[in-house]
Amino acid sequence: MTQFPTGLGAIAGEIDLVVMDLWGCMHDGIRAYPAAVEALRQLKAHNIPVALVSNAPRRIETVRPRLREMGIGDELYAGFYTSGEEVWNHIARRDAPGYAELGKKAYAVAGGLDQTFTEGLDVMLVDDIAAADFLLVLGVGSPETKVEHFSELLKAARARNLPLVCANPDLIVHRGNVAEICAGAIAEAYLEMDGSILIEGKPHAGIYRRVLADFKVPAKRLVGIGDALRTDVAGAAGIGAKSLLIAGGIHHAALLKDGKLDPAALKKLATGGHAPDYALPYLAW
Repeated sequence: MTQFPTGLGAIAGEIDLVVMDLWGCMHDGIRAYPAAVEALRQLKAHNIPVALVSNAPRRIETVRPRLREMGIGDELYAGFYTSGEEVWNHIARRDAPGYAELGKKAYAVAGGLDQTFTEGLDVMLVDDIAAADFLLVLGVGSPETKVEHFSELLKAARARNLPLVCANPDLIVHRGNVAEICAGAIAEAYLEMDGSILIEGKPHAGIYRRVLADFKVPAKRLVGIGDALRTDVAGAAGIGAKSLLIAGGIHHAALLKDGKLDPAALKKLATGGHAPDYALPYLAW
């Protein structure tokens, strides 16, 4: 049964480590939420370390400056992990199943912020899918871009049995109040064509295993905080950790009624999947 605490402080005694999502919990892509930043300060004051774990399709050092601009300073968290960093490292090291066989020519689907992703990699970007060894999907550059815009590209990649490397499992994100598809939506379309994909980030266990190894905390004493049932809640459950859902993020239209969390709506939305252990309308201490 999902519990509805008054704030994060009410369950602090049950936590040795927080895995914190960013988008939809700490910020909306444009500005940070003041109460969420204060929650980080309180966690630090209570000696509970925070590992930021984001499905951002970017390397950590390209994300960190933007967090600082928003007021989410380096001192507020003890570790930082992104799905983009995981993908970059796997391509660089060729150290995991599927990555060693990728080849070196990639056709990239990327938004403006993702154009430098392959710097430092032994990868050559090509502008013709017929010349590519694999498809690298990072993100899109506009909220007007839809999955169907990539239909012909995916058909061409599938005809050649090319693997698709996805650096962000999320399906959709809200930048302010505007919805935008993520790389995961394109990867899902490729899966529906029986295409082969390599994917990192939440809810997949690899990124969680790195966090647990770095912090040496039992999974049962970890709480994963995020705004998505499909990634944050399912990911925490998959490693035996607890989860706290922030209803005011990606599911806000379904879960918030006049700014308050509707328990019945949450129960309905979580039917057939993982229900969170805890839920709050917005992140607050």
